[in-house]
Amino acid sequence: MTDKAFFVHERGICESSQIGQGTRIWAFAHVLAGATIGSNCNVCDHVFIENDVVVGNDVTIKSGVQLWDGVRLGDRVFVGPNATFTNDRFPRSKQYPDTFLLTTVEEGASIGANATILPGITIGRQAMIGAGAVVTKSVPANAVVVGNPAVIVGYQTGPQVEPMVTQTMPGRVGDRLALDVGGCELWRLPHFGDLRGELAPLEFGSSLPFTPLRSFLVYGVPSDKVRGEHAHRECHQFLIAAHGRLSVVVDDGKSRKEVSLTEPSIGLYMPPGVWGIQYKFLADTTLLVMASHAYDAGDYIRDYSQFLQTTQHNGRG
Repeated sequence: MTDKAFFVHERGICESSQIGQGTRIWAFAHVLAGATIGSNCNVCDHVFIENDVVVGNDVTIKSGVQLWDGVRLGDRVFVGPNATFTNDRFPRSKQYPDTFLLTTVEEGASIGANATILPGITIGRQAMIGAGAVVTKSVPANAVVVGNPAVIVGYQTGPQVEPMVTQTMPGRVGDRLALDVGGCELWRLPHFGDLRGELAPLEFGSSLPFTPLRSFLVYGVPSDKVRGEHAHRECHQFLIAAHGRLSVVVDDGKSRKEVSLTEPSIGLYMPPGVWGIQYKFLADTTLLVMASHAYDAGDYIRDYSQFLQTTQHNGRG
C-alpha cells in the first residue's frame, strides 16, 4: 500500500496520476501516463490501459482486458475476463491512423467474457453483451445481445428480461390491461370469425383511444432487426399486429416492460412520453400503427439519454 488515495499492487505498474480515490490496480496490470480512471474502480491482474482512455467511477475491469486509445467507459461498467476492444478497422503493422475511433460504453453496461467490441460504436446504458459476442454495430440502451455477429435477443425489463404473455389478458371486447408504464394499455379489440374467414373492424370514434390522423404499415422486417427506438412528445400511437407476431418494449424512463402482439384483436396503446422498441418480428409480420398527429420530425425523441432527461424534467423518472 502506498500513501496515495488509490492502491497499486507491488507488481503492478501505474504511470498515471489521474486515478480516483479508492481505485485498486492489481498485479501485472499496466496503466499508461495519459489514462484517466475514476474512483472505486477495480483493475484486475494482467490489464493494460493505454493513454487515451477514460474510465468512469465504480468500474470493474476483469483480468486479461486491454483498453486501447479511444475507449471510454462510463460509470459502473463491467468488463468481463478477456473481453477485447479494438480501435482500428483496418490494422496494418507499423501503420497508424491519424486518430483512433472512439468506442463508448455507457453507464451501467456489462460486457461478458471473451466478447469482441469493434471500434467506433456505442454500447448503450445498462446494455448486456453476452459472453463471446462479436459486436459490430452500436447497441441500444438496455438491450441484451449475443452471437457472432451480435444480435438483440431481449431487453432489460428489470433484474431479468421477463416478457408479458398477452394471451392471458381478458378475452372480452373492450377489456383493457394497464401495463403500469407511462399509461400504456393493451386493448382487446372487436373480432369476428366464421367459415368465411376472420374480420377485425375498428370504429375510430369508439374502438380506439383517439381519432387517428395518420397510419402506416411496417413489414418485411428481418427477424434480427429492430424498429422504433424513439419516443414522441405529443403524438399518441396504437399498434396492432395485423399479421404475424412481434414484441414491443415500452419504457417511461422509470419502468419498462415487454409485450407480445400476436393477433389483430390485441392492440397496444402508447401515449406520448413513452420510449418504444419493436423487434422479434416473425417472417411476413405486418405491424399497423395509427397515430394521433401528422408526421412531425420535431415530435420525435431519438436519443435515449435525451429521453431520460425529458422524463426527469417532467417529473416521471
